[in-house]
Amino acid sequence: MVCKNKESMKIFKFLCVIFLNIFLFISCQTTKVPDIFLEEARFAPLDNGASAYFFADVKRARPIIELLPIEELKDRQTAQMLDRTNYIAAAIFPAESKRNFQIAAWGNYPSSMAGIAFRNWESLISQTGQPYWYSDINKLSIALSSNQAFIASSFTDEPFDPLTLAPGVAIPQGFNAFRQGTPGLPEAPISCWFENPSQMITDLLNQGGIPLQLLAKQLFINLYCITDNQYEALIRLVFENVSFARGMAAILNLAGGNISDNAVINLILSNPPVQNNNYIDIKTPILSDNDLINLFDIFSFY
Repeated sequence: MVCKNKESMKIFKFLCVIFLNIFLFISCQTTKVPDIFLEEARFAPLDNGASAYFFADVKRARPIIELLPIEELKDRQTAQMLDRTNYIAAAIFPAESKRNFQIAAWGNYPSSMAGIAFRNWESLISQTGQPYWYSDINKLSIALSSNQAFIASSFTDEPFDPLTLAPGVAIPQGFNAFRQGTPGLPEAPISCWFENPSQMITDLLNQGGIPLQLLAKQLFINLYCITDNQYEALIRLVFENVSFARGMAAILNLAGGNISDNAVINLILSNPPVQNNNYIDIKTPILSDNDLINLFDIFSFY
């Protein structure tokens, strides 16, 4: 199946290309869970201004990653890379920012080998005072420490500093608790939040024949592997206050009773939304491979 909106898949495609560049640095040693994946984490080592932020336990997310219609995933080295990768956090930036993406990866990275691997790359100094490598050919910047790799890409000839000044981007309130499990569901292998999602959600509903303007502060999504070839998604919409969330839950419940022109929207709204405090949770039914790919497709980045 070919993705209708390739923009919505670029994080995974670029991951494949990027990690092929740093493949020699990744060992099979187990890496402890990064601090930013813990519930008390308040910041992630990524820049502000992105459209969406992703967190992934790569080993547990492997079934989801492998089903994506991306040729690079069929490459033998890419498969080996995925075998040896542990955790990533990533930011996807809007096109008008001239930035592309930024990634923090956790593993074991013997930086003494950097001079060999990046022989034709330019050595630069980050805003943090640490060195990093830059390739003008593929517009990639990579910085390595003993247990982390920081990667960034831009659409211009100006290097995009891969390292972020502390403290980094603030993790939205409630996101870590949401990602680490809700009643009946375990910690999610892939989670993301979208900044300023109201227009995106409104457009999706309108395209599906639902004339509704939905004003949400945050959009969180968890993706789960249930069994082989079966997946589930939990979508959380966070609103300004309890009364607004209650009203939107009632409206979405009514919308779910109507047949939309969009099969994926029908899938998302097939279960009634559950309102709790100032947020609404929508759990999808069991998703097939194609359902999950289509879900990725409609959540393109604004």
